[in-house]
Amino acid sequence: MNAHASMTHMTEAQLRTELALCYRLIDFFGWTEMIFNHVSVRLPGAEKRYLVNPFGLNYNEVTPDNLLTVDVSGELIGTSNYRPNPAGFALHGAIHSAREDLHCVLHAHTTPMSAVAQKAGGLSHDSFYGAQLTGRVGYHTFEGITLYDDERERMLASLGDGDVLILRNHGVAVGAPDIPRAFMLLWTVQRACEIQCAAGGIPGPDTPLPDHVRQQCVDNSKDLIAESAFARLFFDGAVRRMIKAQGPAF
Repeated sequence: MNAHASMTHMTEAQLRTELALCYRLIDFFGWTEMIFNHVSVRLPGAEKRYLVNPFGLNYNEVTPDNLLTVDVSGELIGTSNYRPNPAGFALHGAIHSAREDLHCVLHAHTTPMSAVAQKAGGLSHDSFYGAQLTGRVGYHTFEGITLYDDERERMLASLGDGDVLILRNHGVAVGAPDIPRAFMLLWTVQRACEIQCAAGGIPGPDTPLPDHVRQQCVDNSKDLIAESAFARLFFDGAVRRMIKAQGPAF
C-alpha cells in the first residue's frame, strides 16, 4: 500500500486487510486479552459504520473476510456466522460518535497498562515515551464492566480533546485518524507503561523532566506523526517483522 495513502481514500477491502493485520500484530506482540477487547475502524461513507472483530475469535483468527460491520451501537449490519460484542461499543461507539478525528479506536488490557491504570498517580511523563503523551491523556473513574450506554457521556468527558483514555482500574483506549497511527500510539503507551513499571521496581526517585522538555517532546512527536507516512512505515515494518517470524498472516 502506498505510504502516503489516507484512510479516507482507502476502499473497504483495503481497510479490512489493514484492520485484520492490526489484530494479528496485537496478538504477535502479546497485547491480547483472550477473545476480549476491540479495534474498530470507520468505513468510508456518510453512514457511521465500523469494522470490528467477531466476538469469540482469538485475534490471530481474525481475517479480512470475517470482520463484522456494525453501527455505533455495535449492532450487526448485514449477515454473518459471527456476532459482535455490543458491550465493547459502549466505549468504541461513544468515541466514534463524538470524535470525527478518531477514525480508529483501540482498547487493550496489557499488564503494564492495567497496572498503571490502577495507580493513583496515573501515567508518568518522565520517560522518553511518557513525555510524548503529556497533555494527551484523560482519566475515567472505574464504574464496573463497561456495558451501559449511560456511561458514554462520562467517558467522553473524561477523554476531553485527548487521544488516550486511561480507564482507571481497567485498561487503556487510544484513538487516531487511521489504523497505523492508532497502532503506533498504542505501542507508545505500552512502552511508557512498561518503563514506568520497571522504573518503579528500582530503589530511589525518578528524574523528573521539566515541563518545557515534555512539551517539546509532544510537539516533536506530533510533527512526526502528523504525516501518515511516518506511522505507515512503522506499521509496515511491524507487519514485515511478524510475517518473517510467523509466515503470511492470512
